[in-house]
Amino acid sequence: MNLPTLCIPHWKHAMRQHSASPCDAIVVGGSYAGLSAALQLARARRSVLVIDTASPRNQRAAVSHGWLASDGRSGAEILAHARAELARYPSVSWQNDEALTATRQDASPAFSVGCASGAVFNAERIILAYGVRDVLPDVEGLEERWGRSVFSCPYCHGYELNQGRIGLLCVTVEKAVEQAVLLSDWGKVTVFCTDAQTAPGTASTRVLDAHGIGVELTPVRCVDDVATMHLEDGRRAPMDGLFVCHDTVLSSTLATQLGCGLEDGGCITTDSAKQTTVDGVFACGDIARMAGSIALSVGEGALAGVAVHRSLMGLLER
Repeated sequence: MNLPTLCIPHWKHAMRQHSASPCDAIVVGGSYAGLSAALQLARARRSVLVIDTASPRNQRAAVSHGWLASDGRSGAEILAHARAELARYPSVSWQNDEALTATRQDASPAFSVGCASGAVFNAERIILAYGVRDVLPDVEGLEERWGRSVFSCPYCHGYELNQGRIGLLCVTVEKAVEQAVLLSDWGKVTVFCTDAQTAPGTASTRVLDAHGIGVELTPVRCVDDVATMHLEDGRRAPMDGLFVCHDTVLSSTLATQLGCGLEDGGCITTDSAKQTTVDGVFACGDIARMAGSIALSVGEGALAGVAVHRSLMGLLER
């Protein structure tokens, strides 16, 4: 999906532009996880550069939920407030740019990061927090409703559907069973498919029936109104909200450039301290978990920031 750039006007002039000298850590990605990591390092009086394109994953969502003390606020408002807080720390600088290359160096500083602008920055540690990109099914009407009435996370957006009619769009019924069962706590669920389906297998049918979940085997042609499903045979099925079984991919190749290991699901392999398989490289947020939750991202970012500080002090073991 090609999404518009988030506009957050009031923090840009307050944040310092980075000098050419190496810093303790570069954070690639200035959203929830990256800012949380940078804050821990700033409070440890370490020099931090945040490189960010201002295009957070949830920028299309009208409001965000599930983040304590900010439940129901817009993502833009949360990020603007967080960036203004971070700008108060003199050891933090900002680069409005896209990080394109990352290499490990034999001598100190350990890493070099090249940006789309041509700028090159060096640091002793790297925190990857650049997030993931959602790849939606090729169904007309999905993209423009993404984050408004088409969602991925019920913990973020399920409550506001008021136990109404919930659609779940998937490729095959069998692959949707677990998510459909989960959604049944938020409303009356119907599973829809993008491809023609035969009747689901007996085991899948029993599970869905036990939770009162309906199955529509005729493929979806398009979505309009709030979340009305138009089927290939001409029928319409109005929903109060639609969740999607979709793919997510890493939004940058920096992890593979650095040689970081990846999990089968596509996220970056990390240990309990958010260390990747490459010494000195840490990862947090959606790219290390594929969860899509602000609360989890902030927590992971804090963990990564503390771990990076401990590694700079020689106190972190593998």
